[in-house]
Amino acid sequence: MYSLGERYWGDNPPFHAPVFVVTHEPKQKADKAGGTSFIFVTDGIDSAIKQAKEAAGNKDVSVSGGASVVQQFIKAGLLDEVQIHLVPVILGEGRRLFEQMGSEHIELETTCVIESPAVTHLRFRVVK
Repeated sequence: MYSLGERYWGDNPPFHAPVFVVTHEPKQKADKAGGTSFIFVTDGIDSAIKQAKEAAGNKDVSVSGGASVVQQFIKAGLLDEVQIHLVPVILGEGRRLFEQMGSEHIELETTCVIESPAVTHLRFRVVK
């Protein structure tokens, strides 16, 4: 997600908080305007979530990303809810969000659906 979004976010990304990027490519921390800083985490999701929780204090932590990162967090049981923003466009390639989930049963409870012609927002609670 970072690779695709970086050029569009510009010098003042919309996050206004530390962002922990799970990656295999070590990079230096990138501080941007508005309080956003990108910290590149190369030692996995456990380290990324630990650092994010420390930085957030008593605030919520959000996980965004491509299918691989989301799959890792779901498999590890680290998500309380999942939000999917479904745009009616078929791009033809890419990794399917739930393709590599294995045989483990993960139950999701629908908590919110908002429909519009351009996008459908789906929100689920992960049943634990």
